Amino acid sequence: MTDDELIYVLALQHVPKIGDVTAKKLIHNCGSAEAVLKEKRQHLLKIDGIGLTTIKGLFDSKHIKAAEAELKFIQENAISCLYFTDDLYPEKLKHCIDAPIILFQSGHINLKQQRIISIVGTRKITTYGIAFCEKLIEQLAVFNPIIVSGFAYGTDITAQKAAMKHQLQTIGCLAHGLDQIYPKTHKKYVADIEKHGGFLTDFWSSDTFDRNNFLKRNRIIAGMSEATIVIESAEKGGSLVTADIANSYNRDVFAVPGRVTDSQSLGCNNLIKFQQAHVLSTPLDVPYILNWELEMKQQSVIQKQLFVELTTDERIIYDYLKANDKQLLDVIALECQIPIFKVASMLLNMELKGVIRPLPGKLFELI
Repeated sequence: MTDDELIYVLALQHVPKIGDVTAKKLIHNCGSAEAVLKEKRQHLLKIDGIGLTTIKGLFDSKHIKAAEAELKFIQENAISCLYFTDDLYPEKLKHCIDAPIILFQSGHINLKQQRIISIVGTRKITTYGIAFCEKLIEQLAVFNPIIVSGFAYGTDITAQKAAMKHQLQTIGCLAHGLDQIYPKTHKKYVADIEKHGGFLTDFWSSDTFDRNNFLKRNRIIAGMSEATIVIESAEKGGSLVTADIANSYNRDVFAVPGRVTDSQSLGCNNLIKFQQAHVLSTPLDVPYILNWELEMKQQSVIQKQLFVELTTDERIIYDYLKANDKQLLDVIALECQIPIFKVASMLLNMELKGVIRPLPGKLFELI
């Protein structure tokens, strides 16, 4: 998308009475955001569901001026913009009716051909919740999923730290613009997360921080993910809203059960009781329900039937292991000069191709 095109998308997004659903309807009928803003009023009013209240203020020049200011911020901070029709836009989120028309991204996120799950829960996570969350990600690491969360206290940051520990991509969906970090104490994690993934938001740098933004942010967490996992939740909470949104998008939802007397398990127990979530009693429930194990077996069979072809980087790893026997993942990444999260993904691909096998302690060797 060119800067000129982006200006009009931002300007359309800036109009108060036009949300994402209406914006997409207008763009679909007119062809582009620029065409919407240049269309005659009487023609717009012929579009089903579009009235005077909706387009009031649409042609005010202040929207273009605001868009130009935001574009300057985007350029100065090397922010990527993902339009809802772009290939880089999260694929599953594209199919959600209220998905943002544009997302702002920082870091090094790679969503192509990736399993994506969201992990959410209470900010007041217990030792039980922390232990389960860490064990969950440790055992799912072999499937190389991207871990999405909200970068908040408690469950969110526990999941994202565990993802980085196991060299998985992780994405923080923010309830504010990329000009700030909330909570401020999590600023120390920003650089590491951007190395292992990054951040997504549909809020501008000029947007005023508002707690209601968290609810709006949750649709992105639920929408871009194959499944949403609730680790712990009180009887009411934002993670239950995320689970509800995920259900409305026809996504799988998992909840970790807890004792009926534990306040931080009430929300999860209720999700299970009212059949709004799968019971998550062991980490392996996730790949079983989502058919990940079957997918890996099928892919493995297909790969073994074909002549093994390696990419350039996979060949570098192959040659290194051939010369150095079994090695740690971290050492392979360092010696081959390839980012760790890419090495982890390539090692999984090479395993499926029948070229290498994993060993205990994050070691890998050629077969």
